[in-house]
Amino acid sequence: MKSPLKDTRDYPDQNSPDSEEKESPARAEAANPHLTPNPHPTLWIQGQKSSSLEGKTIALGVTGSIAAVRVVELARELIRNGAEVHAVMTEAAQHILHPDALHYATGNPAVTGIGGRVEHVEFCGLKGRADLFLIAPATANTIGKIANGIDDTTVTSFATTALGSGVPVMIVPAMHESMYRHPAVVENIRKLKSWGISFIGPKLEEGIAKIASNEEIVLEAERILGKQALKNRKVLITSGSTAESLDPIRILTNRASGKTGKELALEAYRQGADVTLVHRDRLGTAGIREVFAESAKEMTEAVLNELENGYDVLISAAAIADYTLEPSPEKIKSGGELELKLRPTRKLIKECREQYPGLVIVGFKAETGVGMEELLRRAAASLEGANLDMVAANDVGKGGMGTEENELYLLRRETGKSRHVSGNKRKLAASILEEVAEILK
Repeated sequence: MKSPLKDTRDYPDQNSPDSEEKESPARAEAANPHLTPNPHPTLWIQGQKSSSLEGKTIALGVTGSIAAVRVVELARELIRNGAEVHAVMTEAAQHILHPDALHYATGNPAVTGIGGRVEHVEFCGLKGRADLFLIAPATANTIGKIANGIDDTTVTSFATTALGSGVPVMIVPAMHESMYRHPAVVENIRKLKSWGISFIGPKLEEGIAKIASNEEIVLEAERILGKQALKNRKVLITSGSTAESLDPIRILTNRASGKTGKELALEAYRQGADVTLVHRDRLGTAGIREVFAESAKEMTEAVLNELENGYDVLISAAAIADYTLEPSPEKIKSGGELELKLRPTRKLIKECREQYPGLVIVGFKAETGVGMEELLRRAAASLEGANLDMVAANDVGKGGMGTEENELYLLRRETGKSRHVSGNKRKLAASILEEVAEILK
């Protein structure tokens, strides 16, 4: 049986006539393939999306599932968020994806065998370089081997070493659904979870346990490797617009897109929080609990019901309707003038503060056509009048609703100071939650 630990790299012959006294960069790279003299062109994209994984090294284990074809883009997504990635391939994986493809994807030569560098220890040993060992995709075979202490491939060698060294391990299964439901596989996954190993996915459809999306995998990596400023905190977030029924077909709503609320939910999750998102949309991210609420009344009742379960923070980012009406039971015929009688809706923040005086509450204040001083004055009035811990204020007449970029003024009650932040909504969400973490200290 061929040993998977055999070092199959070609090294230069130092005794050959072509050998030079001074080692060339090409020879240096061949002798030490993990240290290159110049950055690989792939690394030009490093950190372009975010710096959430900056300074983190991820060993990416690839096994012999057809889902291995997805790993090139996964590696690049990790890099776009700042990570350094080193691929580790089983022999079976190399039948599906050439090591050069992962060299291209990561900017580092793929590890295809354990050699004199003892790569499994170099990366996942007690003083190893890796902050995370991510196996994506993971076959039933590899999961079974790890669960039973079998170590006969590069990936299982890395896993054994990581588990013995306390390096976090994440597994992303991919196989046929019938294999995934096998009692032994079910038991192996349960066993590995009891060891503290995280599992992401799979998505069951078409008779296949499909690999999780790249976005979901990256998010879980961010959660594990992030600073976790909100760990063990429960955060409730409202998001987007509400809709008031006019008749069975028509609704009255507003222009809020819900992008800020979604980014707040994702960022709170990255920072270790237990997150619930109340909205009339669908985020579809495992780990974030979603509650559907369409009207202002439904949202208010949903939030009050949730708060009974005990939360540390409520972030009221939704643009909740100020007015509602009695809907027509039948479709209103078109043509001619139509008069609507509107009545005020319940005030969610007011009711929440009355029932939960110790709850940290963050509100949003949207105005149009006002200067900075007037905006801050109105935000301060809302801060005091609603007894908020913080308010995020902006002039939506200048943009923000439905856009990718926005600017906000963050006012905290305890300090009385404002902070100006601008940029994409992910950046704004991070700024808001940074302030929330300070309030909770």
